[in-house]
Amino acid sequence: MGWFYNLLFLWIFTGLCTFIYLIFSKTIAPYGRHSNSKWGITIDNRWGWFWMELPALVLMPVIVLISPVQKNEIIILILSLWILHYFYRTILFPIKLKTKGKKMPIVIVISAFMFNLFNGFFVGYEIGNISQLDFGINTIIGLIIFFTGMYINRSSDNKLISLRKENKEYQIPQGGMFNYISCPNHFGEIIEWIGFAVIVFNLGALSFALWTAFNLIPRALNHHNWYINYFKEYPDKRKAVIPYIF
Repeated sequence: MGWFYNLLFLWIFTGLCTFIYLIFSKTIAPYGRHSNSKWGITIDNRWGWFWMELPALVLMPVIVLISPVQKNEIIILILSLWILHYFYRTILFPIKLKTKGKKMPIVIVISAFMFNLFNGFFVGYEIGNISQLDFGINTIIGLIIFFTGMYINRSSDNKLISLRKENKEYQIPQGGMFNYISCPNHFGEIIEWIGFAVIVFNLGALSFALWTAFNLIPRALNHHNWYINYFKEYPDKRKAVIPYIF
């Protein structure tokens, strides 16, 4: 399986390069509060989210299910966690969004589509064809980390959505992890996939956790700077994405 790990290491290196570029270039992906019309053709936000996340929801489980790996309890658990996250992100989250009229560039949708396609392939192929998985102490630890991250992510998403529902203008989120960081939704998702990597305990899952951080940390910094510039009274002790640190 040398070809697989060569491609996987190249993918991780690509993620690191992307992270460095996004941090130092301060490039802002033009969707959500950063949306603008300079990036070409756009589509509705909700459909954008659906098409961006769909490859992950479908591809990884399909690869594992058609692979030679025995479909035992640990495999069922891993697939369940994956689908639990991506069914929410692909189907439920777009429905809950209060962004009527907002659009995102198709180039962003295509980029995210490919991102999820590659990650779904690497995670699914290694689980289905290479890794020897079993229950262990890492499973328990990973589940605790995973569901902690999921709780932080979803509760923060719900807080942001409720603020948009109450008022069409942007507001400073308060309460919970928002007292410490500007983007607890991003922090929670990073924690979630670290937990998944602990459970699966292979390079493909670690790659996905790293790529999640490579993608969301620069995004969180952009959000944090936007808050600071938009609100003069924004709490100066609040960090961007990692409490007390960054």
